[in-house]
Amino acid sequence: MELGIYSFAETPLDPDTGRQVGAPERVLHLLEEMELADQVGLDVFGVGEHHRPDYAVSSPAVVLAAAAARTRRIRLTSAVSVLSSDDPVRVFQDFALLDLISEGRAEIMAGRGSFTESFPLFGQDLADYDEIFRDKLQLLLKLREEESVDWPGTRHRPAIHRRGVYPRPVQDPIPIWLAVGGTPNSVARAAHLGLPMALAIIGGIPVRFAPLVDGYRTLAAQAGHDPASLPVGINVHGFVAEDGDEARELAFPAFASTMDRIGRERGWPPTTRARFEAECGPDGPHFVGSPDEVTEKILRLHRVFRHDRMLIQLTVGPLPHGKVLRAIELLGQEVAPAVREGTTEARAG
Repeated sequence: MELGIYSFAETPLDPDTGRQVGAPERVLHLLEEMELADQVGLDVFGVGEHHRPDYAVSSPAVVLAAAAARTRRIRLTSAVSVLSSDDPVRVFQDFALLDLISEGRAEIMAGRGSFTESFPLFGQDLADYDEIFRDKLQLLLKLREEESVDWPGTRHRPAIHRRGVYPRPVQDPIPIWLAVGGTPNSVARAAHLGLPMALAIIGGIPVRFAPLVDGYRTLAAQAGHDPASLPVGINVHGFVAEDGDEARELAFPAFASTMDRIGRERGWPPTTRARFEAECGPDGPHFVGSPDEVTEKILRLHRVFRHDRMLIQLTVGPLPHGKVLRAIELLGQEVAPAVREGTTEARAG
């Protein structure tokens, strides 16, 4: 199983200094995190797209291209590209160019996003939320399949009449994952199209999502796709430190700060320490603890989902940069080898 990291490049208050981390500093820290993740042997690094003051990256492809020049092996993906409010031609071109720069390590994780700021910014109507995504995803897939594209157009995107789209990526086809937040319709879409599925589990009891993964594989087979050829990824929140208590002590204020900030916008109740501790437990959604604790929890989840990739968001909130770098080292040097060994044995068995 592949193990990696994703980040939203948050710009919150730094707990060490009490000041807000600016976008220039946060982006440099992010590049350092990506370079270290490559050095310690992690498989994937993903960067999210946001259009808010509390996140620094509005164009994942730009940051990933900078990272491509500083890394050698790690795969580089958006997490996610908000396809509904972007143009599929530009998304394809940006990631094709990233694929050239990285020598075939680029991926697109397409999604609708969990925030809505980009819709009015780019002139989209939220009332057309699902229809826009459906139309633009169809065009993105057509761009991947055909060098010269003939597209009839929709009310959300003008027609394209036999136009070539360049550059073409190194990978043929360049991987396109569909990001899913847990809705059955999104799962069915990924299955019908034969796209790898990245399932976000950031709340609730993870095993309760098992029917969605089982349903994805069943529907994919019914649509004529081989489920064994369609990877499943799980995206979660987590943090790692040498000691489990230290990891939870570091992570709680960061998690609470971020989730409460977003919760005030969405009507969520405040985060309590008791709830956080429960969610870090064996059956909870947070992968926070020592390397051994996080490894065992990942392997336990793999026994349920048999997934192919797992991405952990380490910087859910304002964590000291040095502690984040140490978490990346532990994830790559201790957790990842143990997970690979455990999942290889499980598949062989």
